[in-house]
Order: sequence, then structure tokens, then C-alpha cells
Amino acid sequence: MQFSKRMEALQTSVFSSLDIEKEKMIKEGKEVLDFAVGSPDIAPSKKVMQALLEAASDKTCYMYSLKDTSEFRTTVKNWYHDRYQVELDENSEIMSLQGSQEGLAHIALTVCDEGDIVLIPSPSYPVFENGPRIANAQIYEMPMRKENDYLIRFDEIPETIAQKAKMMIISYPNNPTGATADDAFYEELIAFAKRYDILVVHDTAYSNLVFDGEDGKSFLSYPGAKEVGIEFNSFSKSYGMAGARIGICVGNAQAVSMLKKLKSNIDYGMFLPVQKAAVAALTQDQSCVKQTCMQYQKRRDLLVEGLCALGWYVEKPKATMFIWAPLPDGYTNSEEFALSLLKECGILVTPGSAFGKEGEGFVRFALVQPEEIIEKALEILKEKRFLG
Repeated sequence: MQFSKRMEALQTSVFSSLDIEKEKMIKEGKEVLDFAVGSPDIAPSKKVMQALLEAASDKTCYMYSLKDTSEFRTTVKNWYHDRYQVELDENSEIMSLQGSQEGLAHIALTVCDEGDIVLIPSPSYPVFENGPRIANAQIYEMPMRKENDYLIRFDEIPETIAQKAKMMIISYPNNPTGATADDAFYEELIAFAKRYDILVVHDTAYSNLVFDGEDGKSFLSYPGAKEVGIEFNSFSKSYGMAGARIGICVGNAQAVSMLKKLKSNIDYGMFLPVQKAAVAALTQDQSCVKQTCMQYQKRRDLLVEGLCALGWYVEKPKATMFIWAPLPDGYTNSEEFALSLLKECGILVTPGSAFGKEGEGFVRFALVQPEEIIEKALEILKEKRFLG
């Protein structure tokens, strides 16, 4: 058989590859402490689960939904107003996604023709690159470096690249670095996008997981943002609904319309019980979100302080559910280090190289294990003297 050339540009997901190594060890009877995949272990509230159960028991909820219910759209509109102080038109500026990753995988198909340039951060979540590659777009990586607090420097983007770019993907709070962006950054971003007529796609999956008393914002809360961009938001991390696969795309009406048009040729809309569960998530007492954030903050503090005590000096991230750790002294290759850590200690992390060339020299811990497992991992590192 012959397959499309676009598949040559895609690699098997690093998370799938890591899972293969994990399963090998488990079959050998070895324990693996998994800090690799950011799959939340904090369950949804009882109200969310009850809403899903009740809707799933309603036989009328098994037809094609074809479009988002008015209840869902109104709820998102009200939530964005209350949570982010952003006004949205529920008919033209809101749509559901089968998880925000699905939207990130498809959006370039609505914007880019073959050879068009998409600007993505580096390091970044793999779908930021793979989505545009599926659309046969060209990738230009915008470095995010520690010395710049992991903020993209727009003045470093060559003029010739900026003029040809059709779309740029931005994500703060950032996965994998845990960095946040200030008002000045977003103001510069919007001005840059207007100057070069570039669609901004902002991934804000972690805006509710900002630590130390700070509050996450929406890109759309900045003047002019809706003129140049859209925002993808997620129910996965804030509400523990990762497996339910529901996200939203909001913002620029033209861009939302094009994505709706594309998806009308791909799927038949979001399963109605999942829409009901999403409504329950957004209308419930939002203290559950703060509790989730505090739980991740406690895990962050425990892991970072424990690693530092062992001589592995790691900074506390400002947000997200990840620790972005520079390789310990004596190591230069993140994939080799991750494999060694797995085989010698049974601790699974993601090599930084999986997030782009600027990710080399780091590994990512996902804070998806309870405190007792974090303490166990730290004890193993100490007993094995893995860090010297």
C-alpha cells in the first residue's frame, strides 16, 4: 500500500512510545510511577457526574446533536462573562470541540494552504506542530527561553517570516514550562498580529491552574484580541473531565464559523449528555476549581522542594500541572535521561525533546500522582542515589 506524504511528517506520539516502555516494565513485574502523561487523577464533582448519568439515561439524548444546544452556548457565554469579563455572542462566537486538542489539530485546515507558514512556540505541546503539518503548512518555531521568562520575543521573528505567516499558536499558562504572560506581552501580541494579518490561536487550557494567589486571564479580555484571534479552552484540567473530551473555541466570529463549517464535514456534534455535564461544570459552585488548583500547588511544592533537597535544583512553575526540570548535572540528552530514570528507578517522565528543539535539556513531570506517590518517588531517588 502507498500512503500520503503528509504521514511522513508525523511521528508516533511520544506519549504512546513512553507507554510502550512502561508496559514492558509492568509485564516484567516492576512498578512504574507515571509522571509522563498529563491525564488528571482528580475526578469531576458529583454534580457533573450526576448530570452525565441522568442525561445518559435519557433515550432522547442518543440522536445526533448536529450543533451545540442553546443551553450549552448560553452557559459558556455567561461563564466567560463571569470568569474572564469577556462578552461573547452565543450564536456566532462559541462552539464546542471534541477536546481542545481536536480543535488544535484541525484549525490550520481552515486557515492554511499548502506551504503557508504557521508560527508555533518551542517548546510546545506536540499538536501545535502536528496540526499545521496535517494541513501541509510550514512551521516556524518561536523560541521560549528561560532567560526571557519563557516569553516569545516577537522582535526576533524575521520580517520575511512574519509577512508570510497565516497563523500563530500561543499558549499561556504554558505547557510544558509552566510560565505565565503579563499584560504587556498580550498587548504586543495583538499589535503584532494586526500588523501582519495573522490569526492568533490561543490555548488557555490552564488558566484556572495559576498558583500563589494569582488569577489566570483570557486572551480575549485584552482590547482588540477578538479582531485577530480565537481561544481554545478546556474542561479537562479545571473540571477533571479529560476523558469526556470536551473543549470550546470562542472569539473571532469568522474563524469560529470556518471551524464550524469544517467540523460539519467531520463529525455530528458533541454527545448531548457530555454537553449536559459541561453545563453542570460551569454552573456549579466554582470553589471546586480553586480546590483543584490548590491540590496541584501542594503537589508542586512537595515535588520541587523534594528534588531540590536531593540536589536537583528545579524552579517552582507559576501555573499548570507540570514541572519543567532542567537535566541534572552530568546529563545532556533528555530522552536518554528519561529512559535511564525509568529503567533504574521506575519513574516515568517526558523528555523535553518531545516538545521541540528548545525543549532539549529538560524533562517534564506531570503532577498527576497523589502526594504519597510523589513522596515514594523522592524516596526511590534517594535510595538509588540516582542524582549522586
